[in-house]
Amino acid sequence: MKLSSQEEYGLRCLLHIARIPAGESMTIPEIARAEALSIPNVAKLMRLLRMGGLVQSERGQSGGYTLARPAEEIPVSDVLDLLGGRFFSEKFCERHAGQNDVCAHAVNCSLRVLWNTVEEVLREVLGKTTLRDLLCNEQQMGNWMAGRNAPVRIVAPKDPPQAPETQ
Repeated sequence: MKLSSQEEYGLRCLLHIARIPAGESMTIPEIARAEALSIPNVAKLMRLLRMGGLVQSERGQSGGYTLARPAEEIPVSDVLDLLGGRFFSEKFCERHAGQNDVCAHAVNCSLRVLWNTVEEVLREVLGKTTLRDLLCNEQQMGNWMAGRNAPVRIVAPKDPPQAPETQ
């Protein structure tokens, strides 16, 4: 699983904006400098975030970007959905690149169950984690995450079912 640079940088841009005092805003050049990103890249990210309703912009001399709602009301899942999408989609099984038109395991696939479970766990954790939660240092975040109850407990069976023997 890989987080795209667009998702990572977009989230980091939002965190910079979330840290500014109420009533203030950040410009694209300020965000670009803070994150060591190019101005065109930040402009693209801010456009996507604005169109997705996560930030609002104000034009003019004292203009810039602010969060569209409080940081505690913006779950990380909203940001990642806007900038990247789901970790696993059932449509993956439809885009089979093998010799057949459909995946050979379209009917009975233990991997699909695994990926769906991983997707559910990710969505639960990211849906409960807000921008406000991320406004801390790495150690504080590690302590906070370690102190949370695991959203889902996955227990593998002691004797997993065996695949039927082929003749």
